[in-house]
Amino acid sequence: MATHLSSGFTKTEYVDPTPLPESVPKVDEVGATSAPLKSASFFIGQYCKAYNEDFMLCKAENNDPEHCLKEGRKVTRCAIDLITKLRENCSKEFDAHWQCLENHNQELYSCRKPERTFNTCVFEKLVCVIQFIFISFMYYFD
Repeated sequence: MATHLSSGFTKTEYVDPTPLPESVPKVDEVGATSAPLKSASFFIGQYCKAYNEDFMLCKAENNDPEHCLKEGRKVTRCAIDLITKLRENCSKEFDAHWQCLENHNQELYSCRKPERTFNTCVFEKLVCVIQFIFISFMYYFD
């Protein structure tokens, strides 16, 4: 007969006390769950494309996780920068879209209406971000 043990989760978070080497620049966490990240994923993918490509090239170069910490931190900083811009300029639309994703099991087809208003807001208010995205598209397909 099998005995079952109750799951015992610790109440405290584990934080590794070992400091990173000085050669690795400090970076904050993105501070977003999966729904906001999925909501902004298209824009993050294009806005941070150069950093993402550098990171992936670095990972292909060397499989050691420590080898690409600098590139990974650049990707994180870029994502933080864009999410900050989205929150400053399109907060209401961004929140409506990611909350819809959160409430509908992250299924994009269920949230097309808030996605449309979010995209419209980004295209209208974040012209510099959009120009960067389209320039990178043109460069990519050229």
